[in-house]
Amino acid sequence: MYVQFSAVDRGSMAGLRLSLKQRYLVLLCLAVGALAAYHFSRNRLAGRRTSRVDGLRANSSQFTLEGEPFRLLGGSVHYFRVPRAYWEDRLLKMKACGLNTLTTYVPWNLHEPERGVFDFEDQLDLEAYLRLAGRLGLWVILRPGPYICAEWDLGGLPSWLLRDQHMKLRTTYPRFTDAVDSFFDQLIKRVVPHQYSEGGPIIALQVENEHGSYAKDGEYMPFIKEALLSRGVTELLLTSDNKGGLKRGGVKGALETINFQKLNRNDIKYLDGIQPHRPKMVMEYWSGWFDLWGDLHHEFPAEDMVRVVTEILKLDMSINLYMFHGGTNFGFMSGAFAVEMPAPKPMVTSYDYDAPLSEAGDYTAKYHLLRDVFSRYHAQPLPEPPPRRGRRAYQPVVIQQHVSLWDSLHFTHKVFVGKHFVGVLDFDSQELAVPDGKGKRTLSLLVENCGRVNYGSTLDEQRKGLVGDIEFNKRPLRGFLIRSLEMKPAFVNSLCSSGHWASVRQRPTFPAFFQAKLYVSGSPTDTFIKLPGWSKGVAFINGKNLGRYWSIGPQQTLYVPGPWLHRGDNQVVVFEEQETDGRILFSSSGDYGMSVDVQ
Repeated sequence: MYVQFSAVDRGSMAGLRLSLKQRYLVLLCLAVGALAAYHFSRNRLAGRRTSRVDGLRANSSQFTLEGEPFRLLGGSVHYFRVPRAYWEDRLLKMKACGLNTLTTYVPWNLHEPERGVFDFEDQLDLEAYLRLAGRLGLWVILRPGPYICAEWDLGGLPSWLLRDQHMKLRTTYPRFTDAVDSFFDQLIKRVVPHQYSEGGPIIALQVENEHGSYAKDGEYMPFIKEALLSRGVTELLLTSDNKGGLKRGGVKGALETINFQKLNRNDIKYLDGIQPHRPKMVMEYWSGWFDLWGDLHHEFPAEDMVRVVTEILKLDMSINLYMFHGGTNFGFMSGAFAVEMPAPKPMVTSYDYDAPLSEAGDYTAKYHLLRDVFSRYHAQPLPEPPPRRGRRAYQPVVIQQHVSLWDSLHFTHKVFVGKHFVGVLDFDSQELAVPDGKGKRTLSLLVENCGRVNYGSTLDEQRKGLVGDIEFNKRPLRGFLIRSLEMKPAFVNSLCSSGHWASVRQRPTFPAFFQAKLYVSGSPTDTFIKLPGWSKGVAFINGKNLGRYWSIGPQQTLYVPGPWLHRGDNQVVVFEEQETDGRILFSSSGDYGMSVDVQ
């Protein structure tokens, strides 16, 4: 070869030039071919999407997907209760447990916090959540409300609806339906592209939620159904009710599903009787239960839960675990419970729910038992669960400075006279003795919203603030100067940069804000705040509202997601109503208080 290559004449040079041209031609052909292949594959993918016409069907005793028998093994994880940085972690753990379907509510009151102001960004980026589920190979049942219950403030309905004194929620009252239409105009256009028929993960949508329990308008459910269909929803429609609500909760054209915790075969027979030869599904199998301030922490024994799940699957039913992972009621979004109670009791901040994944995303005994059960319904081995994330109990921090409520807002249902605490007015106590005094004095009320009722017959009555007369010696007082203390990040950040803070050497005047610094070396990890010696208030990390703490329990810790921390100094602000011991402690695990089994 060497001799031949070195003995080249002019004719062979011409041949060499021709081979270069041929190479360019080949490269050109390859480029054209690649472009053609790209368009072919793109058109093929589009064709595959448009061919997805036989989605989830409920035309026989079994669900079918693309004409093949399909069993829904679902779990609820609410994107608005889980830090966005952890969405993927929680969904991967769901898939590794053997579940094939994600269910989530959509909270109207977060997406439209003020009338006409919509938010679908960052933590509320529903489309990003749906895309993530699709990428991980999970199907989705979307539960867009408008009412969701969920132990969430006013069941997810925006409180601004109640400015209308004649408002009738969950009915065809025109001002309610107008508001629903406005919200659905924004929401459903973001949902439609993620339907199964469009190549997305959504295989079904739920019409309202548990409407049968308190149904009072026969035209309401058809209105909600049409509100979905008219905006382009084409997937299977479902309703969800407990046994008592099945009689009035359905709507023509939607499959009815049932909610429960303890299996009663007569309830299953009833469901089968009202829609024979249709698939049976437990839309909410309650894996645990919620907690109320002043009560005990509820637990549902893992063995009891798995026993019922096994029975449900043996009955050839589909199931959705409510919750698979509960997360946290960050901020002021916890609801309140009032059914068969003399007065509403507010929900705690944690939504741990005693679910298979803990509040911080840890595996529990329930998770491992369920994984064993669900693995029997898969032909292939389940993926390995992701590794457990680390956590730290950071060193305690000492309060560095404080500022009174009065100084922070230049204003003054706690009652104060001349900035001195007098007492508390609530459902149990509606009268207080005020100390005698001379001269002009100022009466101030600190009114707290501990959460609006989220389930029951009193939703229309959940107005907060001064909703009636305040009487002094039987004489109504008028002319209150009212200031809103929203405690949003902008307020907290501006407060921290203000010059009103006092040194800890000065005795604080309650209610007050307290500030400290948490130093984090290395990569931040999850932790929990503990506040022994404090009474009641709200905690913030770097401007983010972790939620309410309250010494009456049962909850004793507040979850701090690692992604909300950063290396170096982190700003900790606590709003405390009555007392403090001057320190903030940290724990590597959650403490939900004394427990009791769910009855």
